[in-house]
Amino acid sequence: MLIPIELIIIAVSAILLGVIALWKRKAPARLRDVPALARLVRMLGLSVEDGTRLHISLGSGNLLDVRGGSSLAGLAMLRHIAERTSVSDSPPVASSGDPLLGLLSQDTIQAGYKAANAGELYSHTAGRVAGLSPFGYAAGAMHISQNENVSANILIGHFGAEVALLADAAERENVAIIGASDNLAGQAVLFANSQDALLGEELFSAGAYLGAGVSHLASLTLQDVFRWVIIFILLGGAAAKFAGVM
Repeated sequence: MLIPIELIIIAVSAILLGVIALWKRKAPARLRDVPALARLVRMLGLSVEDGTRLHISLGSGNLLDVRGGSSLAGLAMLRHIAERTSVSDSPPVASSGDPLLGLLSQDTIQAGYKAANAGELYSHTAGRVAGLSPFGYAAGAMHISQNENVSANILIGHFGAEVALLADAAERENVAIIGASDNLAGQAVLFANSQDALLGEELFSAGAYLGAGVSHLASLTLQDVFRWVIIFILLGGAAAKFAGVM
C-alpha cells in the first residue's frame, strides 16, 4: 500500500516544526564540520577587508520544476551574503540563467541591504541574467569572474556539465570556488575543480552555517535524522534479504 504524498508532506512538516520548537527552547549544539562552509564564512570577511567582489552563481534552474529546490537554497544563501557584505566597496553580484530567478535575486539582494540598514547602496545591476540556456549562461557568467575584481565564485543551484566553463574561468583568474549542484554531472565537475566541494544535501545546509535563522538549523538537524533513518532501513533490508526473510 502506497502512502499518499500529502501525508508524507504533513508528517515531515510536523517533524520540522517540532525540531524548530526544540531549537528555540535550547541553545543549538555544535554543528558538524563542513570545510567548504567554514571557508565560505572566512571569504565573506576577507572580501570586505580586501575590497573584492563575491560572485554568487545561481545556475539555470527553473523555480517551477524539480530543480527549484537548489535555486531556492541559493537565494537563501544570497540573502545572508548580501546582508554581510553590503557595506563593501565592491558589493556582491549574483548571476542566473532564468528570468524569474534573476528577478528574485535582485529582490533578495535588496532585502539583504535593507536588513543591514544600507538600502540606499543597493543597485539593480547586482542581480543579472547572464544567459537563457545552460551554456549561454555559463558563457555570460564567465565575464564576471574575469573582469570585475572577483575573489571568490560561489556556485549554488542547478548546474550541469557547463559549470566546467565557470570553473576554468575562475582557475585562470586565480579565483576561489565553492560550489554545489543538484545535478550529478555538475557535482562531479565541481568536486574535481574546487578545493572544498559541497556534496549531496550539503547544498541545502549553507543557511544554517551562515546564521540565517532557526528554521535553517532545524532543517539541517532534520536532514541528519532522516539520513540515519534511511541508512538503518537500507541495512535492515539488506540483513533481511541475507537472512531469507524477504
